[in-house]
Amino acid sequence: MEFIEPLVRHFLGIFFLMIGLQFAGRSLGLYQRMRFSHINYGERGSAPWWHRQTFNVFRAFILGVCVVRIFADIDPWLGVFGPLYVWPILLVGMLLLIGSFTTVNYLQAYMHEDWRSGIDPRKDERKLLTGGPFGRSRNPLFLAVMAGQLGFFLALPSVFSLVCLVAGVLVITRQAREEEKALADKFGEDYEHYRVRVPRWF
Repeated sequence: MEFIEPLVRHFLGIFFLMIGLQFAGRSLGLYQRMRFSHINYGERGSAPWWHRQTFNVFRAFILGVCVVRIFADIDPWLGVFGPLYVWPILLVGMLLLIGSFTTVNYLQAYMHEDWRSGIDPRKDERKLLTGGPFGRSRNPLFLAVMAGQLGFFLALPSVFSLVCLVAGVLVITRQAREEEKALADKFGEDYEHYRVRVPRWF
């Protein structure tokens, strides 16, 4: 515990900071080359818009808390679950976060030019991905993100991370339904055949 606990504590702050920088850098690079944003919030006040706002608020809180924890002991304010705050669980959480990060990057690379964050309202030539990881789950990217949220809870078992986990899962499952509606509108019968053949999650 003397080695693992500070390792995981520092890992969390650096990990979430690097995720923010990577996502921002990727989005800016795509915009510079493609001349349109791959990040879509949706119409103001719509369900996808609220999902994105909620996700951003929690992401900012998570980053802030994890960075501050490197320099100050704020765990009593987070409601840490003492029986779960042991090195095997912290280590599993850290490894799950790394696995989630790797899988998300793999899936975004697999999607290539078809990757979007949110629902893209533009009429373009995107393809319906039905093979590879999308032949086993209609939402593998969301599954990877939820695995990361579970990893965060295990790496920092607390009331704070539990609230983040529950809120994250609710937002993602609701967003998945919204995105599937948009895909059904765009691809019609092709998407219906895909929906019948491939499960939403597993």
